[in-house]
Amino acid sequence: MQTFLALFTVVITITLASCNPSKSYEKEEQNKIQDYLAKNSSLNFELKPSGLYYLEVVKGTGVSPVTGDSAFVRYTGMFLNGTIFNSNVTMGPLYGFVVGDNIAGFDEGILLMAAGGKATLLIPSKLGYGTTGRYPIDGYTPLLFDIELVRVKAASVK
Repeated sequence: MQTFLALFTVVITITLASCNPSKSYEKEEQNKIQDYLAKNSSLNFELKPSGLYYLEVVKGTGVSPVTGDSAFVRYTGMFLNGTIFNSNVTMGPLYGFVVGDNIAGFDEGILLMAAGGKATLLIPSKLGYGTTGRYPIDGYTPLLFDIELVRVKAASVK
């Protein structure tokens, strides 16, 4: 009986250890992204090596930021179903931040822009809020951002 229990325990432990729920979440997220792209096939997103999908809407003619600069933007953050989770477009001041201090996908997108430009970013969770999320964003959630880069302030040289 002890041998049976020991063997049973080993089999159950191995079975449970081999389950990897994150793989199913990753697959589900990838399916959501592909569904969004298929439904919006007229939008010519450019897939970057990092996994960021970048769509230039208006080419900026001003200064392009570098990491460490301050960027000032108008933006709307949305889920792929169009539900807005944050925006400063209709009210509130410009969102100012140091480039390099944001979620990776947002920073990467800003670095591709120039002041006066507008872009849409489709950010997979690995470049966003990851596997754990951040209220109101669940883990494994791809995000859309419509961004207007209004101005760039160069980092002060020390």
